[in-house]
Amino acid sequence: MISVGIDIGSLSTKSAILKDKQDVIAYDVVYTGGNNRASAEITYRNVLEKAGLSEQDVDVVVTTGYGRENVPFSNKNASEIICHAKGMHFLNPEIRTILDIGGQDSKAIQIDENGGVVNFMMNDKCAAGCGRFLDIIARALGVKLEDLGELSREAETSARISSMCTVFAETEVVSLVAVGTPAPNIIRGVHDSIATRAVALLKSVGIQGPLGMSGGVAKNVGVISALESILKQPVNVTNYPQVTGAIGAAFIA
Repeated sequence: MISVGIDIGSLSTKSAILKDKQDVIAYDVVYTGGNNRASAEITYRNVLEKAGLSEQDVDVVVTTGYGRENVPFSNKNASEIICHAKGMHFLNPEIRTILDIGGQDSKAIQIDENGGVVNFMMNDKCAAGCGRFLDIIARALGVKLEDLGELSREAETSARISSMCTVFAETEVVSLVAVGTPAPNIIRGVHDSIATRAVALLKSVGIQGPLGMSGGVAKNVGVISALESILKQPVNVTNYPQVTGAIGAAFIA
């Protein structure tokens, strides 16, 4: 059985192909842009090409995320909470608490031994602490988004970022640059700010058992390090953090 999961987020659209609900045989990530239906079609074509498959080889397509109901070739759709829970359980069955930080929202999810959702909480009211926030900060500092994690390791100290709003935090970062604060120190301060917000979200649902992180921000080693420093426990990241929701969608097909 070939199943395809497509996760349509605010910043990126992800896809993954599972064979017999056992093996991830291909995945793909594209920017969502202003047309989530088009981004779903593009990543669908891309992931099929990567797997060497055609649409005729696919048994079922499951969509999730913000645009999950706007995909004409979808056979069914499911909430991103359910898909992230199933995806994380598929990738690491030991995980019982999930932190997902995406482009524009973050989620804390407790799951049971079968990957079922026990409890969850979302922060979708503000982009602060999410991927878009990091993107804005990277631009303000003139560095690449993917370099933030490694740059933060060069910090001698953590610059204090006190603003809880993305717009004000960006202004604060610009002010820190103006007074000569080294970029690595600012970046570590941003990571610490994100980690503090994430831990508060996790505590709102309770942290049970091993903790796993999904979403694009999970690829940032600086944020992982800041989280582990506060929580005093490991934060597990799978080989497919950015496509965990897509994998979960394919799994529940």
